[in-house]
Amino acid sequence: MRRSRRLGVGFIGTGFIARFHIRSWIGVRDADILGLYSPDTEGAVSAAALVRECRVGDATLYGSITEMIEDPAIDCLWICSPNHVRVENMEEIVLALKSGKGELVGVACEKPLGRNVAEAKRVVELVEEAGILHGYLEDQLFSPSLEKGRNLVWKRGAALSGRPYLARAAEEHSGPHSSWFWQGEMQGGGVLNDMMCHSVEVARFLLTEPGAPRNSITPVKVSAQIASLKWSRPEYVDVLRQTYGPEVDYANKPSEDFARATIEYRDADGRPLIAETTTSWSFVGAGLRLSSELLGPEYSLQLNSLDAGGTVFFSRRVTGKAGEDLVEKQNAEQGVMPFVGNEASEYGYEGENRFFIRCFLDGVQPWEDFHAGLEVTELLMTAYMSAEQERTIAWKPEGLENYLPKVAQGTWRP
Repeated sequence: MRRSRRLGVGFIGTGFIARFHIRSWIGVRDADILGLYSPDTEGAVSAAALVRECRVGDATLYGSITEMIEDPAIDCLWICSPNHVRVENMEEIVLALKSGKGELVGVACEKPLGRNVAEAKRVVELVEEAGILHGYLEDQLFSPSLEKGRNLVWKRGAALSGRPYLARAAEEHSGPHSSWFWQGEMQGGGVLNDMMCHSVEVARFLLTEPGAPRNSITPVKVSAQIASLKWSRPEYVDVLRQTYGPEVDYANKPSEDFARATIEYRDADGRPLIAETTTSWSFVGAGLRLSSELLGPEYSLQLNSLDAGGTVFFSRRVTGKAGEDLVEKQNAEQGVMPFVGNEASEYGYEGENRFFIRCFLDGVQPWEDFHAGLEVTELLMTAYMSAEQERTIAWKPEGLENYLPKVAQGTWRP
């Protein structure tokens, strides 16, 4: 294998999330984006142009994942493809490696690790079979404000008055960009599976002492609720059909656009800790809103991504086409509008990619790994189970590995 002080990275998938990673690479040292694979040829060509525009590599387009692995210039892969091909992607990676087609240092995978526990477990089994390093791409843990705020709270507040006991995390916007996100059978659920993966992990992260292992706090019980508040209304069913085509049919196969869950943990001394998470595709505001809080005996922490930049004002005479040039999931073009200066940094993409590249370059297994992604999936599926049964579920419930939410089966009726 080529040994150098730089890594060549290949991307599987060239859609919305891959482009966030590409733009973030401006802040990443020691690695270049040298390869792209997507069945969407037009999208791959466009993504390659973005790589060159950002000057973060000179990406070759490959006809398959195997072809990309065969190129000795590629040292590691970033999986940014749709949820329903996670297992398929990993199976091709492992087959290529075991067949001697090439070598890899590591692989990083976007959320969620799988659409359900069985898929997430299979992905973990595959990466362990391959014997390579692995990282779970949870960008929000690497948000500069979240990292610094967490460290300050634990270093100053917790050290003097006791550990924090309540964390809140929320992610809200007006809905996804691509049609497959809206389809429960392809995506694995609705907003709970799509976005609560972030909130669950952020809350756990805030409640865990820096440097302590993941199992220093353990889940005890999960209580959750899901609902379709906006997008199953007849007028919005029509909006989805007109925007994405007949395959997005919220009259007959809706997904939840609101979800909340409360997860109770215990620390090593048996003290209760509470994580409250809320997510929605039914939020109408300036754009994507990420918020989190951490509370302890004599302190608190509050963060909101829409407070991370400045504001501009446009009068009603300023008209033009709709866009997202101010903030992701922008919902308006007039009035007082917040903007985020560097979304790729503020949301954590820069920090996470620097971290995983450094780990892969040094041959160190990242602490945020596929096992973390599996536990997040287990918590999400337990939340779906709680919402369906309308009761609190003790951790870890029986039958979790074979459980499929009704939303993912296309049989849920709000």
